[in-house]
Amino acid sequence: VRGLLTLDGLASGSRTEWVHLPFGQSMIRSIKENTAMQATIHNEFLTLTVDTHGAEAVSLKNAAGEELLWQADPAVWKRHAPILFPWTGKLPGGTFEAGGKTYKGGQHGFARDMEHTLLKAEGDTIQLELRSDDAIKAERFPFDFVLTSTFRLDGKTAHHTLTVRNPGTEELRFGIGYHPAFALPFDDSHTTEDYEIRFDGLESPLCVSAIPNGLLNGQSYYLARNTETIPLTDDLFDSDSHCMVNLKTAHVSVVEKDTGRSVICNVEGYPYVLIWSAAKKPLHFICIEPWHSLPGEENGPLEWEQRPCAASLKKGESWSTTLSTTFVR
Repeated sequence: VRGLLTLDGLASGSRTEWVHLPFGQSMIRSIKENTAMQATIHNEFLTLTVDTHGAEAVSLKNAAGEELLWQADPAVWKRHAPILFPWTGKLPGGTFEAGGKTYKGGQHGFARDMEHTLLKAEGDTIQLELRSDDAIKAERFPFDFVLTSTFRLDGKTAHHTLTVRNPGTEELRFGIGYHPAFALPFDDSHTTEDYEIRFDGLESPLCVSAIPNGLLNGQSYYLARNTETIPLTDDLFDSDSHCMVNLKTAHVSVVEKDTGRSVICNVEGYPYVLIWSAAKKPLHFICIEPWHSLPGEENGPLEWEQRPCAASLKKGESWSTTLSTTFVR
């Protein structure tokens, strides 16, 4: 099979799959499932499936068929690799103000919970788009935007580019980040303690604190000092995530110590990199999260224009960022 494109079926609760066979044939079948549209691409090393709900990567398998992404068991954590837009983390009081109106907003924005339009699924590329509309502007975020998600496979590397464009006349400010969850352990013969977070060289990762409620509290701490590695333990995330600021390293990796198998995230150019896992023990996954913005502050400003942003775009301007992840598996 060279590629797979999954579309909603006509009947409620069903979907239809177009499977492109080696000689240009196609096969259509309907599957009874309550699911959004999905698209799958693959190369010699990786097979990637992306769901139009949230433009979220939901499966990434290596050539041996091993699943590399966390599979969203709702008893642990119900997501795979959500997009964080148009803010990262929480808002003070779960709200922000713009133009004299108060808007309610949950953690990490709303792009991860909305249906995105599939623009392309062919070759080595999947591309999706989320556009502001009247309902979004009235209820969630009063600014015009176009958010494009482009996934591309290149050897053992998956590239995910987020592009934000301002099609309106009013200035667009936003926050943005990635939140991929990589399955742990890599196989049944390893445990949490067989893995470590690894940097390119010596780091003393300084973290900003958002304990206990997910909002910045004005405090900071060193996760470690003068180290190339952070050992993974089942209690590392008992107090939630660790938000490391201004790392020198170009890569943050999770490495299986005895084999060298790894997941390597290129974080060059990102001011903030978080590591996180659900507190359920043992660890079921590890998130490496490059962000361009931070959560809100305790007692911080509610006005959107006062919230530190990743970028500010005038009419017609656009901005892009890419997370490239290499799988040595």
